[in-house]
Amino acid sequence: MNSHNTSNMIDLTGQWSLTSVEGDYTTVMTLPGDVHSALRAADIISDPYYGKNENDVQWVAERDWVIERRFTVDDVDAAWYLDIDNLDTVAVVFINDAPVLSADNCFRRYRPDVSKALQQGENLIRIRFHSSIKAGEERQARQPFYVPYHTGNSPIANGNMLRKPQSHFGWDWNLAIAPLGCYGTIALKKLESARVEHIVTHQLHVDSGVEVHVAVTLFAAEPVIVPLHLSLGDDRLRLDIGVSAGETVVRHVFYVENPKLWWPAGSGEQALYELKVELPDETITRQIGLRTVELLTDKDGAGSRFAFRINGREIFCRGANWIPADALFSLTSPEKTEDLLCSAVEANMNMIRVWGGGFYEADWFYDLCDRLGLMVWQDFMFSCNLYPCTDDFLENVDKEVDYQVRRLSSHPSIVLWCGDNELVGALTWFKEPLENRDRYLVAYDRLNRTIEVALKKAAPEALWWPSSPASGYLDYGDAWHADGSGDMHYWSVWHENKSFDNYRAIRPRFCSEFGFQSYTSMNVIRSYADEKDMNISSPVIEHHQKNAGGNERIAGTMFRYFRFPKSFENFVYLSQVQQALAIKTAVEFWRSLKPHCMGTLYWQLNDTWPVASWSSLDYGGNWKALHYLARRFFQPVAVAAIPSDDGEKLVFSMVNDTAEDVAIDMNVYAMALDGERIPLRSANGECGTNAAATLLEVKLADIPDANIVVWDFIASNGMTGEGHHVLDTYKMLDFAPAGLTLETVALANGEVEISVSASGLALFVMLESDMPGRYSDNVFDLSAGEVRKVIFTPTKGQVGGPAPSFRAYDLYSSYA
Repeated sequence: MNSHNTSNMIDLTGQWSLTSVEGDYTTVMTLPGDVHSALRAADIISDPYYGKNENDVQWVAERDWVIERRFTVDDVDAAWYLDIDNLDTVAVVFINDAPVLSADNCFRRYRPDVSKALQQGENLIRIRFHSSIKAGEERQARQPFYVPYHTGNSPIANGNMLRKPQSHFGWDWNLAIAPLGCYGTIALKKLESARVEHIVTHQLHVDSGVEVHVAVTLFAAEPVIVPLHLSLGDDRLRLDIGVSAGETVVRHVFYVENPKLWWPAGSGEQALYELKVELPDETITRQIGLRTVELLTDKDGAGSRFAFRINGREIFCRGANWIPADALFSLTSPEKTEDLLCSAVEANMNMIRVWGGGFYEADWFYDLCDRLGLMVWQDFMFSCNLYPCTDDFLENVDKEVDYQVRRLSSHPSIVLWCGDNELVGALTWFKEPLENRDRYLVAYDRLNRTIEVALKKAAPEALWWPSSPASGYLDYGDAWHADGSGDMHYWSVWHENKSFDNYRAIRPRFCSEFGFQSYTSMNVIRSYADEKDMNISSPVIEHHQKNAGGNERIAGTMFRYFRFPKSFENFVYLSQVQQALAIKTAVEFWRSLKPHCMGTLYWQLNDTWPVASWSSLDYGGNWKALHYLARRFFQPVAVAAIPSDDGEKLVFSMVNDTAEDVAIDMNVYAMALDGERIPLRSANGECGTNAAATLLEVKLADIPDANIVVWDFIASNGMTGEGHHVLDTYKMLDFAPAGLTLETVALANGEVEISVSASGLALFVMLESDMPGRYSDNVFDLSAGEVRKVIFTPTKGQVGGPAPSFRAYDLYSSYA
């Protein structure tokens, strides 16, 4: 159990006993881990992800739970402290029945001195978790006035009272079971002389070099002299430091000549330097990327900009919003998360937004983003609710922010710290602030100011944005509909049921949220539903739809654009096609506005459990139709067909996010409904670095009797693309049978080559397998007689079993 123990540390991860306070349930629990997963492993509860089992496990969060284990101490006279973080959430820690810690913030690290509680030989540590439901209710009752929360997102009440992930209480894509547990470090450590509390760096780029300013915070119980080694790359030095009792900050400046800079994915290399801090009993390493980052908010004729400049170059941000990798911590792993983040980069993303209703992620998460070149927009963990402004709550927040910023601010990937998600909007969502806006606005400002001050104290050079969305600093306007300044959340197409064309009615400076739902893929649906449930309005399918009216909106949109599908499987397929079309419509138009618009982050990248949602990745990491299209519409060099405002022309817009000018050659065809291509126009043009421009305009009156225009292009840097545009809705077109055929050849390592051919026109050809995996290409069009070869790669762990089987969907066969 203590395989990682040393003379200076007793590792307390591993197996503990888990017991309900009432004593009627007892099992084992592995730390790091969560209570629900332990109960599931012991068959005390059913799988909360299956069917409607979520309803049957609500009792778990209503109870208090106790975990405990024994450990041995041989040196009881030494100074020992408990090192614990990600303790979720209201919990008391006892050692040998003496309370050593009372915790109430999942986002803080606690390091209490526990020396007096220890005894020579065997010891008992016990953690009592107080029900978050009861704790929220108790704290709400103590507020000087009622603090509302979003009942639509949170079926479990009063989550806004607690500093834990807000999506644990439910969300419009998550189940509501209020998990609890311990998800991070838990160890007893000996304080021999001094320990490292924080390592914070900032950079000053001068002439041909970079000054790296390092601040190491040491903690000692009493004055002592300690040898401290610092190294950055090959530069290493020793400092003998006189440390006072309490905290001492040691500062040093490294100078890096001719530095290799860190760039976002697609803009350059992700050069990283290793920073090492060594004490006699402790060594800590950090990876440092040298880069500058600016947020440009200059005023202009439309309002004010919102653009990131990295290393002196403006970067168009292409990406999505990140939510927790799983609803239950024990079901996550670094390998699963790495797969999700790699999928983001493979789809040509260069930014993710770590959304404010989840976690500040683990260090290794940001290490991954550093290595992958994924810029991180980091929210503080407040979302869609109003929050207390009492002194004790704000003091707790101050300590949370201080710890998290010092922990994370040295990561080159983190380019922005944002105060919250949608709290300004929340001021207009509830009866109480509508009746007394002054009170709740002042309360919000106190919280927001606490976060900002703590950020600036911990990392003065960090970029701060007060809220998302926000039109500007101290601007409490409607950033859901005002598009002239700041960042925007545009939800009118989904929540207000507007057409996809409506995305072209706004001109955001940076759209940090917008989305459209689809169903998760069939192999995921089969993981939680029986065959009898395969109906869009069955109770189980509706239970796995957490946005009120979501299924109706998906179906209603189909009536608008498509002929209604003939089966449940085709309904799922078509939902993913229309989701992809919605996001494609928005991104292509907003990229064409560059540099007026400088970022599009769609909602959302991933799922926390199997559910109908806005994600482009299924629960488990497989790509939905949207993710395959995102790889194309986020390509650094791309061409899109955009109808003109007067509806008389089709404008082909080219965009170039690279640092080099590119030449683009394009061929345009009219496509007959039998799949015959009719050459229409050819065009070539130059697109400057970091620019968007018009390549070609085609008058609709000049297009022969055809309802579809298709094109393909090649750029001088080797990037290619293709697409189609329908001049009416898809449901108005009388397609002929596509005549799809599949031929497969088994390759090495379980891969399969699939040859897809069509005898007629096949739009949105989507391959599906009974085995999880990824396709080299998917959701593509075929004209008559065309053949496309696709490589299928099974997910790790799938090789060695039966060969996968495949089926192909296309638009015509979805209804005919």
